[in-house]
Formats: sequence, C-alpha cells, structure tokens
Amino acid sequence: MGERIWTAGLAVIGDEILSGRTQDKNVSQIARWLNVQGIRLAEVRVVPDRTEKIVAAVNALRSENDYLFTTGGIGPTHDDITVDAIAAALGVAVVHHPAAVATLERYYESRGGVNEARLRMARVPDGAELIENRVSGAPGIKIGNVFILAGVPHITAGMLDALTGTLEGGRPVVSRTIGSWVAESEIAELLAAAERRHDGVAIGSYPFFREGRTGANFVVRATDPAVVDATIADLTASLEADGRQVIADGI
Repeated sequence: MGERIWTAGLAVIGDEILSGRTQDKNVSQIARWLNVQGIRLAEVRVVPDRTEKIVAAVNALRSENDYLFTTGGIGPTHDDITVDAIAAALGVAVVHHPAAVATLERYYESRGGVNEARLRMARVPDGAELIENRVSGAPGIKIGNVFILAGVPHITAGMLDALTGTLEGGRPVVSRTIGSWVAESEIAELLAAAERRHDGVAIGSYPFFREGRTGANFVVRATDPAVVDATIADLTASLEADGRQVIADGI
C-alpha cells in the first residue's frame, strides 16, 4: 500500500474567463498551494455563468475528488450566481450568514454602508462556514468538501492563506518569515525565481505601509522544514545581494 493520494477539483466560474476578457491566474495559484499541502489538483473545469452548467460541474468534481474549489461569481451583482448554483447542487436553501452580515456591516461602515447588493455577499448555502477574507470584507464559503473562493487572484490568495494547514489529508505545513523595508513590486521577480529554485515551496508576500515606509514580510511554507530553511537562506542571500536589509522573523 502506497501513501493515499488526496485530490482536489477546481471549477473556474465566469463568462469573462471563457471570452478571454480576463486571464485566469487562479489555476496555477491554487495548484501550487495544494501541492504545498500535499494534495494534487486532479482536474480543472472552466464553467460559464449558467446555473445548470455550474451544478453539473460541482456535482461531478465534488464526488470524484476529496475536495472541490470554485473561484468566481460570489460578488454583489445579479450575475454572481455561484452561491445559488452550489446550493442547488447540494440540495439546500440559501441563507444570509449572520457572521458574514456583521463582517460586511463593519467593512462598509466607512464606505457608504451596506445595501441590498452588498448584502448579497453574505448569502451562503444553508449549513456553510465562512473562510476569512482580510482583503475585501466579503468572506469565502466552506460547505462539506466544497470551498467557494473569490475570483480576484489576490483575494483568492488571502482565502487560501486562511485555509493553510486545515485540510485533512494534507501534510502539516511548516512556515518561516523574513521581512524587508522594500516595495513588493521591486522584488517580485526575485521572489518568483527563489520559488522556482525550490520544489514544493510557496512564498507568500505581504506588503504593508508603516511609519511612513513601505515594507513587506515574506512567508515561506513547505511540508519539509529543511526545504523551508534552504529557501529562507536563499531568499535572504538574494535580497542582501540586491542591497536590501533582511529582518529575521519579519517586521
């Protein structure tokens, strides 16, 4: 008996992906994130904003894999039908999640308040839990083995971050952090190159503005502590060679 391989399916939902107006970045992002957890992305389907198509894809992918992730179609507009379609696929009603309502009310307090459109983002299939979204207020949704994520890649990244190390079947993830007073955009290629040099590692970049200065913390994650240490050493050397000061354990 070999080690059991845990798998995930991904449904990328949205007409804008199929028309080519929007280029999908989430497939590679989610595949890399799953690899770090020790879970294999087994199949990806790109699905239009049509209820029956979403229902069919959701039911196929969730039954054939340990997990199903979906991206897209959970915003405030009338064509964001992912939640309704997934509820239909699971045979449950759609309800307003009280914690999501409270989160949105807090988020929009200084942004004109909640209205009916914004409250759409608190609708979940009955029985769902929320996935934290520190970026834009509207949470992701988890129900059974289905994870409903935003379509905007940097918001998706934050939701994945909140899920790191929580999936059954995934190996425990080890992480270490370094920081530097540097604009993230100036060293994006340096980060990508370091990630490419080390197998099974993901580098998260978390920019901030503090004390009138721009900085970023970089979190290196893998299931093997030796890989994390090697990547941290490599990244530190690269940043220092680029003339950046590196702060161990982050800023």
